[in-house]
Amino acid sequence: MEKRKIGNSDLYCSSIGFGTWEMSSTMYGEIDINDIIKAVHTAIDYGINLFDTAEVYGPFHSEIILKKALGVKRKDVIIVDKVGFAFDDEKRDISGDFGGVLGRCSEYSHIIKRTEGCLSRLNTEFIDLMLIHWPDFNTSLDEPMKALEKLKQDGKIRYGGVSNFNIEMMDYCSKYTDIIANQVGYHMFDQRMDKSIIPYCEEKNIGFMGYGTLGYGLLTNSFNVETVFPDNDWRKWKGGDCFWLPLFKKEYFERELKVADKLNELARDFHKTLPQLAIAWALRNKTVSVSLVGMRNEDELKQNIDASQWQLEEEVLLKIKRIFEEENCPTFFDYPMALND
Repeated sequence: MEKRKIGNSDLYCSSIGFGTWEMSSTMYGEIDINDIIKAVHTAIDYGINLFDTAEVYGPFHSEIILKKALGVKRKDVIIVDKVGFAFDDEKRDISGDFGGVLGRCSEYSHIIKRTEGCLSRLNTEFIDLMLIHWPDFNTSLDEPMKALEKLKQDGKIRYGGVSNFNIEMMDYCSKYTDIIANQVGYHMFDQRMDKSIIPYCEEKNIGFMGYGTLGYGLLTNSFNVETVFPDNDWRKWKGGDCFWLPLFKKEYFERELKVADKLNELARDFHKTLPQLAIAWALRNKTVSVSLVGMRNEDELKQNIDASQWQLEEEVLLKIKRIFEEENCPTFFDYPMALND
């Protein structure tokens, strides 16, 4: 497994990271806990050493399951966690209330307190990389940055970073702490980051962590025009919206399915799968420190690992571009970055 450096740090991570959003049984439909635990163990055996979670995934479910799955192997991996939300504990298991999330909160004391909860749920003395999950527009950005700096000084985290922050925000935050990573959505159906965020990260030596590599299922051959998402699936809650893009609205969804069919045919020409093509596409840029992929079982895991070795040639990239053009399917390159979810 190829290792890539995360920004200005000594963290070298596998180019594919294990995304745990799908471990949340309140946000991504039903899951098999035993399958996930097996997948985590196999991932480590195959060289995946970065596991990404967040307290809001569930909330808390993904952290708890990850702790159980890692066990004594925690010492062998990089844990990335995220904080920055407030919760109503009485509603945290109700999907319709988004797990009881009350909204963003990045106040200094709140970030310190929430990090303590993450450490407890993960049963670890420190978190390798803690990110502020989303910008909180009701709190000055220096507060969470100062909190990250304090957590580093106290040995609770090794490094700090951000998620879903734009260039102006990163510039400001860098005055108060070293930002070693920005984690943002990035896949073939959402190419907004190619315009400015990825070039900025390359210039400033900030690691770029791409989530949603498989387009939240659009690049997995899992959907068709008859697909109906269950009530406890965020793709239904939000009425088809996906981080400021209409990816799951009927008109766009149908075009994306046609694109996915053609991309699948292209992948088969190379004896690969559509998810493997999606992963290889995301990793084509070396500024991308890691592509995060959800893996619910060992079969998905092994396919994802194989994809990390596939170097896409320019001819393949041009064919991908033409497929989008043929189906009049946007990549949203010029669209504004999502600053809320």
